[in-house]
Amino acid sequence: MNSDLRKNGECCENVIIADADYIDRVAFDLIVNFERIIGRRIPPADIARWIDCVALDGGVRVGDNNTHVILIHEKDKMAMDNFLPSNHSKDLDSKAFKDNLGEFIISSLPVEDVICKEDFFIDILSHVCGRKEVKRIMVIGDVESYYDHIRHTLRNVDEEKRITVFAMQPMEGGNFRQEILGYSMMSALGIKSDEIK
Repeated sequence: MNSDLRKNGECCENVIIADADYIDRVAFDLIVNFERIIGRRIPPADIARWIDCVALDGGVRVGDNNTHVILIHEKDKMAMDNFLPSNHSKDLDSKAFKDNLGEFIISSLPVEDVICKEDFFIDILSHVCGRKEVKRIMVIGDVESYYDHIRHTLRNVDEEKRITVFAMQPMEGGNFRQEILGYSMMSALGIKSDEIK
């Protein structure tokens, strides 16, 4: 695991853990489908806007908050195709932005050859869940591939933590809240509700 996540220093109170390859694929699917429906070109998703929407859905409110955004990606996938900014090492890793929800610090972590993405994602999720200072965790994993592993990992987490799992449709039970991923994606892609008939 990345040494930044293992250090003895405190974690942020809010943490977003996302499978970057998965969210990029979801954004692509939405772009293709909605361009046909609304009859216009849809630009890449604004990653800062998407992060804000996920944070709001996860319970972060306006104020001086600190949120760590962890983007996990395959080592050979240098950038996301459907987000801006998109390059993991140049545009995202070790970058930050600040707005009315506070400061967001981004870590973009490649999956090394010694571990598969699912295990890496779950290892990071387990570590974050074990940190006492973390109050809100927003989880966006590839639910089509490893939802059961996510659900199993979250089953004994401290009930004081607010955990929100995002998926494109409601998923079977669990010890956490659920939000529909498509809403935050549509906002980041600039798709307005009045455009959808």
